[in-house]
Amino acid sequence: MRIYLTLIVCLFVTHLGTAQESPDIRACGDKATTQMAINACAGDEARRADAELNHMYSQLLLKAEKDPVATAKIKAAEKLWIAYRDAYIEAMYPAEDKQAAYGTMYSMEVSLLTAKMARQHTSALKELLRQQEGGEGNPSK
Repeated sequence: MRIYLTLIVCLFVTHLGTAQESPDIRACGDKATTQMAINACAGDEARRADAELNHMYSQLLLKAEKDPVATAKIKAAEKLWIAYRDAYIEAMYPAEDKQAAYGTMYSMEVSLLTAKMARQHTSALKELLRQQEGGEGNPSK
């Protein structure tokens, strides 16, 4: 059992090295000694990434509020991105019985993928915000 747990922790830490993670998940992962704790660390990371995404989305809507057409298009794009994110995760883990197919690491994997996708989308929203502010790449310049 101890070897299994050590392997899980090693895989978790290795997976973190390939993801865009916050320092918080690294610290949490260093303390986690069970799969349940590892899953909680990954879930917290997904929530942090989602909060950052929601903050950027709010900033973008605030900046675009004087342009109803831009606001409507931003909201439509966000709605489609959420559908894409959910479909992508389903495509990555297509089994009906996910726990049986992917095991106890399923929750961690989905949380880390969700966090990664949220951070990528946050970067895209930052680009939109720069565009709204008349920054580089703005076609109206």
